[in-house]
Amino acid sequence: MQRFSRIDALRGLAVVWMTVFHFSFDLDHAGLWRQNFYADPFWTWQRTAIVSLFLFCAGLGQAVAAQQSIPWPRFWRRWAQIAGCALLVTAGSAFMFPHSFIYFGVLHGIALMLIVARLTAGCGAWLWPMGTLAVASKFIAAYAIDISATAEFFNQKPVNWLGWITQKPITEDYVPLFPWLGVLWWGMAAGFWLLRNRPIWLDGSAPKPLAWLGRWSLPYYMLHQPVLIGAVTAATWLKT
Repeated sequence: MQRFSRIDALRGLAVVWMTVFHFSFDLDHAGLWRQNFYADPFWTWQRTAIVSLFLFCAGLGQAVAAQQSIPWPRFWRRWAQIAGCALLVTAGSAFMFPHSFIYFGVLHGIALMLIVARLTAGCGAWLWPMGTLAVASKFIAAYAIDISATAEFFNQKPVNWLGWITQKPITEDYVPLFPWLGVLWWGMAAGFWLLRNRPIWLDGSAPKPLAWLGRWSLPYYMLHQPVLIGAVTAATWLKT
């Protein structure tokens, strides 16, 4: 599969931003720098932007994969890596946050969305309105469900991965199908347009460190928090 350096670099930028965000979170969790990551808009909007950037890049990547006719076996191998890492995130978070562990975070969401993306790659120009509808459905459904008797049903853990909730679940990371699938569809739509009309915008020069990070984003994602937490823990011990 041909790689496009600017897609990798854009994903690498998301990786750097995520690292700064998580390091700040770890400092707060260790009591070294008190912040409110659950309610302060400065942090909540950053999280939204970081997840959006990751999913938009995933959509760009799926457009490239569709154009290059990546076979299903290769797709499933990559999918298995992501799904396996998602399970490891669940296990690790259950150890650290037993009452708010991650059961449907960004990797869980991406694993599901990649299957949907693969099956809808032939929708072409329809991906733009599909993405808009997916994002809007979150807010439309939240209102409709709130005034109906089904609110409690969609708030339950077995189905709240859909995202049509009126009460955010207690979990350290939550990336449901809606509205986030819409962002990935927008990325796919943008990717198809760029590949058809402006391929040089994807394959021009890009900062090599960012492109490298973007290319190895999954192993980096899995390793960066243990390293950061270890560093913060060491700093806490030295402080005492």
